[in-house]
Amino acid sequence: MSFTTGHIGLNVSDLDRSVGFYRKVFGFEVAAESGAESGGESAEETRRYAFLAQNGTLVLTLWQQSEGTFAAGLPGLHHLSFEVPDIDAVRRAEAVVRETGATIHHGGIVPHREGGSSGGLFFEDPDGIRLEIYAPSGADERPAPRSDAPTCGFF
Repeated sequence: MSFTTGHIGLNVSDLDRSVGFYRKVFGFEVAAESGAESGGESAEETRRYAFLAQNGTLVLTLWQQSEGTFAAGLPGLHHLSFEVPDIDAVRRAEAVVRETGATIHHGGIVPHREGGSSGGLFFEDPDGIRLEIYAPSGADERPAPRSDAPTCGFF
């Protein structure tokens, strides 16, 4: 039996803010979302969701059922990574991420390891969820931020 990743589901604190961020940075389309009738007075009644797709394929589901920000020090998701065809696509994404004011780690595009050519941009969404946009090659213009571990491991 073989498995491939289907979609990723993330808990968010503000659905509208997160939908706007993921649409702007990744160009995802809203494939489905909860309607206004989902809003209510209790926490159970105000849970909302959005399904985000790319080229008609579900990629990400966002669930408004969280408070605060992502806690990297707790077990769970380490980071979510997206591959693009080339380093120019990473550079274009970096410009958009910078426009959003998101936290960017390592100062910009860096290789995955010292001497490596693959690499990309490491940043956070509005809830502090760690993200990566990378290309298989072309990220070797700057040194890796760590020589003792992969760049995507500790940010």
